[in-house]
Amino acid sequence: MAAADSPSTALRRRDLCSRGIRLAGKMRADVVDLLDSYVEQQGLDASASVAAVEGVPLAAVERWDEQTGTQRLLENLAAYRAFRALLAQMLEELREQLGEADEGLGRALAAVLLQVSAFAYHLEELLRLESRGIPGEEGDGPPPLPRLSLFEQKLRGLGVLRELAQWAVRSARDLRQLAKPGPATGTAPGLAESP
Repeated sequence: MAAADSPSTALRRRDLCSRGIRLAGKMRADVVDLLDSYVEQQGLDASASVAAVEGVPLAAVERWDEQTGTQRLLENLAAYRAFRALLAQMLEELREQLGEADEGLGRALAAVLLQVSAFAYHLEELLRLESRGIPGEEGDGPPPLPRLSLFEQKLRGLGVLRELAQWAVRSARDLRQLAKPGPATGTAPGLAESP
């Protein structure tokens, strides 16, 4: 715990949180752009209501302010690992649907997938800094999804992208909270606590 309280560790944590906030902001902007392209390319209504999609982590959380820093990091990591698997599946389905017909949408989706992977790695770095074990990936991703009709795939993709945009906002908020110095120790609230 002494290492977590050292000024160099606190500085490194603030630096990682600041970079993470920038990454989350860029990711959100790219996801919103992708969402617009996806809706247009897939022939969907932007205001279409999509029920909760199985396997998609929800960004909303009850009693957010009561979570420890470790809980925030672990929930974010689990979410981005799930999104990585969901986006990879979406990319595969998109290639099956469109072939080479729309390379732009496929490239944009692949770019967001890369950002999600990088962000998950960034969260792992923060957990390592706090001397927390990084959970394995078993069980973090969504279970294999049943084969859906083309329309259902499109709606699931819409739900995934909408929720990912919300997660980017939540992640930036979580990282801002983690970057705040604690009352007297200079550590981020909850990071030195046990999960």
